[in-house]
Amino acid sequence: MVRWFHRDISGLEAEDILKSRGIHGSFLARPSKKNVGDFSLSVRVGDGVTHIRIQNTGDFYDLYGGEKFATLSELVEYYTAENGILQDKDGTIIELKYPVNCSDPTTERWYHGHLSGPNAEKLLSTREEPGTFLVRESLSKPGDFVLSVLTDEINKNGSKRVSHIKIMCQNDRYTVGGSDLFDTLTDLVEFYKRKGIEEISGNWVHLKQPYFSTRVNAADIDSRVRQLDLTSDKPVESEGEKSKAGFWEEFDALQKMEAKVKKSREEGQRPENKSKNRYKNILPFNDTRVILQNADPNVVGSDYINANYVKDKLWESGARKVYIATQGCLATTVNDFWQMVWQENTHVIVMTTREVEKGRNKCVPYWPDLHASQESGAYVVSCESEREATDYKVRLLHIAPVNQAKLSRPIWHYQYLSWPDHGVPQEPGGVLSFLTQVNAKQAEYPEAGPMIIHCSAGIGRTGTIVVIDMILETIDTIGLDCDIDIPKYIQMVREQRSGMVQTEAQYKFIYLAVSEYIQTTKAKESASKETETEYGNLQLKHQPASRKVSKNKEDVYENLSKGKKDMKKSKSEKKTGSVKKK
Repeated sequence: MVRWFHRDISGLEAEDILKSRGIHGSFLARPSKKNVGDFSLSVRVGDGVTHIRIQNTGDFYDLYGGEKFATLSELVEYYTAENGILQDKDGTIIELKYPVNCSDPTTERWYHGHLSGPNAEKLLSTREEPGTFLVRESLSKPGDFVLSVLTDEINKNGSKRVSHIKIMCQNDRYTVGGSDLFDTLTDLVEFYKRKGIEEISGNWVHLKQPYFSTRVNAADIDSRVRQLDLTSDKPVESEGEKSKAGFWEEFDALQKMEAKVKKSREEGQRPENKSKNRYKNILPFNDTRVILQNADPNVVGSDYINANYVKDKLWESGARKVYIATQGCLATTVNDFWQMVWQENTHVIVMTTREVEKGRNKCVPYWPDLHASQESGAYVVSCESEREATDYKVRLLHIAPVNQAKLSRPIWHYQYLSWPDHGVPQEPGGVLSFLTQVNAKQAEYPEAGPMIIHCSAGIGRTGTIVVIDMILETIDTIGLDCDIDIPKYIQMVREQRSGMVQTEAQYKFIYLAVSEYIQTTKAKESASKETETEYGNLQLKHQPASRKVSKNKEDVYENLSKGKKDMKKSKSEKKTGSVKKK
């Protein structure tokens, strides 16, 4: 979800934002100051900023030529997907890659940002209680908003009807029509929670309980953490009953979704493989499991190890980092583990547990003692050095096939020692510092395969570390203007390995780690202001004729009063804009 439309900024201000907060490919859209009713697309190209005019004819949006679209959102989505179409006059390709988000108009958790009408209906229809509501951006008219409410009326398809009520922004005040104007969206929502809203049809819509969004802008996550902490601390109405609020509320909803993930774990359930599982019910999904190569075809289960590939499927990028999440080794699986390390060309192993905690075996030491070596199946592993840091140990290991020492590869083994047996570290700084070291080492080997991460079961601490690392990588790549949805990240990794992130404490720790990382990043950033550049002379490469403009009608808004119709300017003259067909 993106919020790339900035309602009240000039071209100079757009440049300041893109130069201080953006990278090459960052972009935003804004109203045109010169042509009222038109828009401008401002794009970071290298160290500069190019501005592209967007024409709004009253019938469609286009770049003064080229493809035509029903909404501004569709136009931006098209040119974001079709890289290479926009070019400078000198042939430089202008890429729309990373949206630079404006601040949310409110920090209220009922605000869902860039959400379509059909998707709002899908969300609300999962709730049984009429009066459940949310607020979202208007996709048809950027700068306005929509209040979507579940009613008790039944549609023809048997589901409850969702009413969409347009909230218009007029001179920085909000209204649904009529004489009532509000300074903030919160004031508007609170007013109509008390009063209700009468639709044009005469039906009354009542706002009873909000549908909270888990999406948050990265730069605003500290505010979200404080909100979730406050709601967690509210007094409980009935004694002995835990309040469904804050972090617990979000984590509880995640747990209910986990029960719906039904995927085959057949390989781990085979009699031949049961002894290879540290915990009999914690098994890898078949579709993402690591398959050991060069296994003996005559030995059933010889290609099995309790491990899964995990990658970030929420963010489409050219080179997505892949992780392997696995259990702590058993004495009988050490050879399989090193076979996996070799075949995957892994150079970094992250271990988040001690070998024994509170008298319980968590993981056998699968590496040799310092300056010693061990034979593990088809490989010889040696330990060259060992260094102890504040919270962790770093070992430099080497692995090579037996009798082929010339093929030796370095393996960096990072063992985090400060994670308590039950619970999470008191503060996330140690884990963040640890991850910085781990990723710096991984970056030293550009051709390396997946980083292997494990704890004991390979789901709790392992899942927590993987999710934190994924989110930090997104922030590092896109910047603080990206949207983060921590429950979605967890849901996504749980579809690749069951049970990732096990406790509410681990869930909260992810929020705290990301929040601390962002506060540190903010402290390092400095803005630089430069002079505004002219509109770029752009050209459109030939575009496929099969592309069709969406015929989807705008949502039907059930407003208190229709108010004035939007007056679209008529284009009596053909303008020569900054974009033309090649």
